[in-house]
Amino acid sequence: MFTGIVEELGEVVKAGESSLSIRGPLVTSDVGFGDSIAVNGVCLTVIALEGDVFTADVMAETYRRTVIGDLAPGDRVNLERAATLTTRLGGHLVQGHVDGVGEILKREPAAEWEEVSFRLPPGLAKYVVEKGSIAIDGTSLTVAAVDGDEFTVGLIPATLEATTLGRKQAGDPVHIETDVTAKHIEKLLQHTEEGSAR
Repeated sequence: MFTGIVEELGEVVKAGESSLSIRGPLVTSDVGFGDSIAVNGVCLTVIALEGDVFTADVMAETYRRTVIGDLAPGDRVNLERAATLTTRLGGHLVQGHVDGVGEILKREPAAEWEEVSFRLPPGLAKYVVEKGSIAIDGTSLTVAAVDGDEFTVGLIPATLEATTLGRKQAGDPVHIETDVTAKHIEKLLQHTEEGSAR
């Protein structure tokens, strides 16, 4: 479990067919074998650690659902260590289980922030609500506006500086994780409706 508060921008060192090696001095400072690190919002498990570089296996399912397979040496990635029971919840509960790949539609700079609009992948619009939480490339954000399968967020200077969202442009893909609470409620309602129909 994560909070969506990106701790550092890491750098891909090696991208293999089934593993990734990433440099992250902060996140590697207290992790070990088996620990979880979110990489652009994807929960990966540390299988090796050498200095400030960690290596994680990447499953076929992860490659199918994300754009992790497009990463190459030198690419920057958002990194966050798994939360502990004493972690401040500055963002929202993020699982690191990406629902799909969205797309940046446009960026509109303002005086003190930037508005960025995204297109959701099919099937996710029902989980996104105005003023609700969403994780984009592992970054916890508040939805400012929703219009069908498009939504907008506001990015403050700190977020633009500390995450990959400050560097991506219109047309770039992003990992989307919607609020898990909405999915649980939907499932419960489906079971309730099925039960009452019997």
